[in-house]
Amino acid sequence: MQSSTSKKNLEKNWLVIYTRPNWEKKVHQLLLTIGIESYCPVRLEEHTWADRKKMVSVPVFNSYVFVKINRHEESIVRQTLGVINFVYYLGRPAVVRDSEIEDIQRFLNDYPDLEIISIKELSLGERVKIRNGPFMNQEGDVIQIRGKNVLLKLENLESVLVTKVSAKNIELAKQNGRK
Repeated sequence: MQSSTSKKNLEKNWLVIYTRPNWEKKVHQLLLTIGIESYCPVRLEEHTWADRKKMVSVPVFNSYVFVKINRHEESIVRQTLGVINFVYYLGRPAVVRDSEIEDIQRFLNDYPDLEIISIKELSLGERVKIRNGPFMNQEGDVIQIRGKNVLLKLENLESVLVTKVSAKNIELAKQNGRK
């Protein structure tokens, strides 16, 4: 008969790992190779070069990969090339419910062009571009962040227009070839 502690150590949960920048897909493949259940949500994005266009698979969550492991497998994951650490919540690795992973998978199936922009990534004065709506493709500066909405200053026709835009409808403006 197994003790409850031993049984708990064998129970598999989805955890979040933090990876080196741009290593999400590499880490995912390395984990699968060593037999660790891993999930790296991706979306297709068109990239344009001077001579061609190509659809590229891009991770939805920058520097994050999900793994379904038990306590004994934590050290194996930690030692995997490209893994920095687990994401912690209240001093323990953050656990993600199975239903939340299923929701992400379902959402990506229904909305393959999904992009996540964290409001934490935005700061006052940041230059952003509106993706949808009446001001689509207009660029503006963030002047205030209110919950999931962002107040932008748009400069058009030698006047200033301030508008409230949902954070999901903006992206960082490209500057000097970078996003």
